[in-house]
Amino acid sequence: MKQILIDAINKFSKQADYLEIRVEKNEIFVISFIGPALDNISRSTNLGGSVRAMNKGGWGFVSFNNLENLNEKISLAIRQSKLVGKQVLSFPDLNIKDITLKTEIKSDPRKILAKDKKSLFEHYNSLLLEKSDKIQSTQVSYRDEIKTTYFANSFGSYIEQERLDIVGRFNVIARDGGAVKQAFESVTSRDSYEAVLNLDAKVLDTAERALRQLNAKPVKAATYTVVLDPRLTGVFIHEAFGHLSEGDNVYENEKMREVLVVGKEIAVPKLTVVDSALIPNLPGSYVYDDEGVKANKTVLIENGILTNRLHSRETAAKMSELTTGNGRALTTGYSPIPRMTNTYIDKGDVKFDEMISDVKEGIYAIRMLGGQTNGELFTFSSGEAYMIRDGKIAEPVSDVTLSGNVFKTLKDIDAIGDDLIFTSGSCGKCGQNGLPVGVGGPHIRIKDVLVGGR
Repeated sequence: MKQILIDAINKFSKQADYLEIRVEKNEIFVISFIGPALDNISRSTNLGGSVRAMNKGGWGFVSFNNLENLNEKISLAIRQSKLVGKQVLSFPDLNIKDITLKTEIKSDPRKILAKDKKSLFEHYNSLLLEKSDKIQSTQVSYRDEIKTTYFANSFGSYIEQERLDIVGRFNVIARDGGAVKQAFESVTSRDSYEAVLNLDAKVLDTAERALRQLNAKPVKAATYTVVLDPRLTGVFIHEAFGHLSEGDNVYENEKMREVLVVGKEIAVPKLTVVDSALIPNLPGSYVYDDEGVKANKTVLIENGILTNRLHSRETAAKMSELTTGNGRALTTGYSPIPRMTNTYIDKGDVKFDEMISDVKEGIYAIRMLGGQTNGELFTFSSGEAYMIRDGKIAEPVSDVTLSGNVFKTLKDIDAIGDDLIFTSGSCGKCGQNGLPVGVGGPHIRIKDVLVGGR
């Protein structure tokens, strides 16, 4: 593969300002249950690839599922790029030449029999279904994928990377009369099948969360002090701020360019927000991105000050900023665009008991059930919530929807916990849905949050 790609690049490199070829081979195994029924069990092996050519800032892109007639595909991408290029755009040579990276696998899922995987997840599904007669439905799935990516570009780079992803997902819906509640849990690993073993307690807790919410009364709509658990903190910072920090969202939006000025204070002084692909064993971690740029730890907000944003090669060049190694594509069927990796609020120094101790009436919101963002505005629904009364966690409440402006909210954070927890996520953008990411943070306390109920 290496020589095929290098020879092809060398043959055409003088016909484009920039040229790259990316090829992926993957082997995927999937099991899924819906209710008591086995919905799918399959194994597949795929090969895909793409060529990108850039001339005067214009891109040509051609994807393929075999290496036949590769020269024709490169020629087509180059011709496309010359039709749209209208500006001078140059990329730095990052001096990355010949790299081969293998995944260190502690427990290889390919060595586990399909029947044993099926039996394990059938057991987990049964735990959910048998927990209570109020459990109406379940969705349980397992997936493992081993992927090898081959990358070459006109700077003389050749990068070969191997990646393992193991994911177990558990979704449960509980019903009692007209009340319907759901809970979700996922488990991921980048190096070991053992991550999906011995999950009985975690699976049962998922069912119990849904059942607890059946008895919760709707919250009274009002403005509250709200404490977010680390999982909801992570999703909040990813959805409400992380997407705004992606280079294309800044470059293409004049209003965001005016708001997101590097060096501007946009949050409370104690707040630091980071995006890092360097944290071991998280879904968003890698060594080189899909453009052959080395991964980084990028501090987006440091002590309240906006310090960086996330870039692909293109957005970094257009904004005259440094590349950050955030050019990611879901598959070779898509061009890389600026995407988050593992995004989190860094921990502070406040213990949870201290955080709630002086809250007379507030809300403790746990996990996210759903939500949406529109520019700097956000609306999130928590998966589980409790009232805080006189500094203590009190009765469960339901229909907790948090709304606000992200920049106001970043300045309304008045306590940051001393804990830091990462969870797995799945990100969607520009039709590239399901990209593995990590989200994280500590408990945080936010004042004056508009909370909707029924």
